[in-house]
Amino acid sequence: PYEMSDIQIEGAYDVTRIERIGAHSHIRGLGLNSEFEPKVVDEGMVGQLRARKACGIILKMIENGQIAGRGVLIAGQPGSGKTALAMGLAQSLGSDVPFVSVGGSEVFSLEMSKSEAITQALRRAIGVRIKEETEIIEGEVVELQVERPAQGAAGLNKTGKLTIKTTDMETVYDLGQKMIDALTKENVKAGDVIQIDKASGKITKLGRSQTRRHDYAVMPPGITFVNCPEGELQQRREVVHTVTLHEIDVINSRAQGFLALFTGDTGEIKAEVREQINNKIAQWKEEGKAQVVPGVLFIDEVHMLDIECFSFLNRAMESDMAPIIMMASNRGHATIRGTNQKSPHGIPMDLLDRLLIIPTEPYSGDDLKKIIRIRLNEEGVEVEPVVEEILSKICQTTSLRHTIHLISAADLVAKRRKATKVAAVDIQEAYRLFKDKNESASYLSDNSDEFLFNDAQPDVEMAI
Repeated sequence: PYEMSDIQIEGAYDVTRIERIGAHSHIRGLGLNSEFEPKVVDEGMVGQLRARKACGIILKMIENGQIAGRGVLIAGQPGSGKTALAMGLAQSLGSDVPFVSVGGSEVFSLEMSKSEAITQALRRAIGVRIKEETEIIEGEVVELQVERPAQGAAGLNKTGKLTIKTTDMETVYDLGQKMIDALTKENVKAGDVIQIDKASGKITKLGRSQTRRHDYAVMPPGITFVNCPEGELQQRREVVHTVTLHEIDVINSRAQGFLALFTGDTGEIKAEVREQINNKIAQWKEEGKAQVVPGVLFIDEVHMLDIECFSFLNRAMESDMAPIIMMASNRGHATIRGTNQKSPHGIPMDLLDRLLIIPTEPYSGDDLKKIIRIRLNEEGVEVEPVVEEILSKICQTTSLRHTIHLISAADLVAKRRKATKVAAVDIQEAYRLFKDKNESASYLSDNSDEFLFNDAQPDVEMAI
């Protein structure tokens, strides 16, 4: 049982992020100027000028709140940059606007119904900015004294005193074990300007005081100098917490609260819980305590959804609290899953009619060369001049994805022979070891009798 009279909102938690080099980690934005005109190469984006300009207009509509309850379909051939466009849009939106990416097949799970999986994805893509006033202590640390218990005095905690000042006043605070540990963790010392949240005890180091600039003969990297705060030490400030509707749902529907967010044990959430939360958020909006931020739900390989999912999305897009739904598909005329009907992109016509459709085009040879150069730089791989030309030719005869995979493989081959740069022989070795889809299909066709359960028909081109 839980009280819905006041919805629980957990505080922010610091999470260490590990950045990996992924297929789209080089994307920094859409590469547009202030007038939404795309540059040929910018922010990791190459080519697709018309599609990028269209995404820029979508971006502006999202920022102005003019596209809620609508959908966008990015349609094009495999390897034409559909997911890259979505990632560029996500980067351009910034961290304050939720962007949730799911695959079409992810909604088919044994743990929950399809409608519940889609609902959770939709509510993860809706942010809520909640405003609240909090008391803080902000000033420059004059002195930090810690008194440690004598050896053998078991059970005694450390105590201490913190002397902190502004330009107008100076105060001494008694410290307990918890605050001493927090100050030690942040490596706070005399001369630091800090901020303490009285409610949570969270300590934020704002920088070093300008008066301590002369302490350094050589300026160390990463140090920020700030002025000593003015006025009172204790102040009331408005703090904004950004959470998603799904996080609020989980916190208020599970006995373990926010811990369910980390364990992943969210399960199905009752409709009554969501309705009460929606009513409370609407009340907070009227009182000026909260602001709803519709984000973006990106569904890749949307043709993998079935007719029930499409019908549910149709209804969900009409909701007042619907995010912007972006979809991507590489299908032509395909059968709608769950029916015998064919439709463009495998999407029902009534849903297609609701969507703004952005087509992508195959990359030109020059575009492929530029993308390869960007990927080499992103992965930190140094190559001999001839290698870029070889990779470009491989890209035109196989695929962009296969060529990007070969870059990392060839780099490891070069390191094995203790070379500082990837040479043509390294690319040739990687190309010999790893087959692309066309070579694999040809090998299967030539040796079909040696494989079990072979259903391929002779002289029939394989659909990729």
